[in-house]
Amino acid sequence: MGVKGFVEGGIASIVAGCSTHPLDLIKVRMQLQGETTAPKPVHNLRPALAFQTASNVHVAAIPQPRVGPIGVGIRLVQQEGLTALFSGVSATVLRQTLYSTTRMGLYDVLKTKWTDPAAGTMSLGRKIEAGLIAGGIGAAVGNPADVAMVRMQADGRLPPAQRRNYKSVVDAITRMAKQEGVTSLWRGSSLTVNRAMLVTASQLASYDQFKEMILEKGVMRDGLGTHVTASFAAGFVAAVASNPVDVIKTRVMNMKVEPGAAPPYAGALDCALKTIRAEGPMALYKGFVPTISRQGPFTVVLFVTLEQVRKLFKDF
Repeated sequence: MGVKGFVEGGIASIVAGCSTHPLDLIKVRMQLQGETTAPKPVHNLRPALAFQTASNVHVAAIPQPRVGPIGVGIRLVQQEGLTALFSGVSATVLRQTLYSTTRMGLYDVLKTKWTDPAAGTMSLGRKIEAGLIAGGIGAAVGNPADVAMVRMQADGRLPPAQRRNYKSVVDAITRMAKQEGVTSLWRGSSLTVNRAMLVTASQLASYDQFKEMILEKGVMRDGLGTHVTASFAAGFVAAVASNPVDVIKTRVMNMKVEPGAAPPYAGALDCALKTIRAEGPMALYKGFVPTISRQGPFTVVLFVTLEQVRKLFKDF
C-alpha cells in the first residue's frame, strides 16, 4: 500500500508539473524582476534594456519597468522562441520524480496511519502535520533538481555571454557539482524545505479538508466537479502561503557567485531584507498572479489525475 501511494503521487505530479511548466517559468522570470544585488548590475540587464551608450552609469540608473505575466510570456517567446516556454522541463520531470513522489507518498502513508479507523477521517491538525513532515523530507531529496530547474528557467533573461547554457538537468547538476562544489546542489535548501512544508501542508491538507466538507454537506457527489472545486481552492491556499518564501528561494538559487567575491546574498534572511529594502514588502508577492495561475491549474491537474490513477490502480 505504501509503494502504491508513491507511484500514484509520482505519476500525477509529473503530469501536472509538465503541463503547467510554462506558467512556472513565467513566475520565475517575474520573481527575478527588479533584482539589484548582482555584482555587475549593468551587464545583468536584459537585452531589451541594454541601450548603446558610452556611460555605464546612465544605463545602470535606468529603472527596469515592471512587466505583467502576459507581457513576460510574450517577450520571452519573441526573444527566445516558443520552445523557451519549456526551458528546464527535464529538471521539472526530475524534480517531480524526486520531490513530489516523496511528499505525496509519505503523506499517503501518514494519512493511512493516522486516520481514525472508526470515523474514517483525520483531523485538520493531523493533516497539516502530515503535510509538513512529507513536504520537508521531499524537498530535501529533490533540492538539486530544484536548483537546476530555477537556473535553467532563468538563463534566458541574461545576455548570451553570461548564460550557463545547461544542456539538460543532468548537465546542470554535473557542472554545478564540478564548478561550485557538491554543496551548491543544496543551495537554498532551507528555503526549499520551508516552502515545501508550507505548500504540502496547505495544498494536500486543504484539498482533503475541502473535499470532505463538500461531500459531508452534500453540495456535490464524489466526482470530477468535487475534485476540481476542492483542488482549485487548495491551490489558492497554497499560493498565498508559499509565495514570499518562493521569491526568496528563486533569488538565492539563481544568484551567481563570482570566484573570490562575496555572494550577492549571505543567506535567506539577507536576501529577504535586501529585497524589501530595495523593492518594498510587496516584492515578496512578485509573480503572485502567475503563481496562482500556475498553482491553480497544477493543483487541479494533480488531484484530478491522482483520483483517476487511484481508480486504475484500485485493484492492485
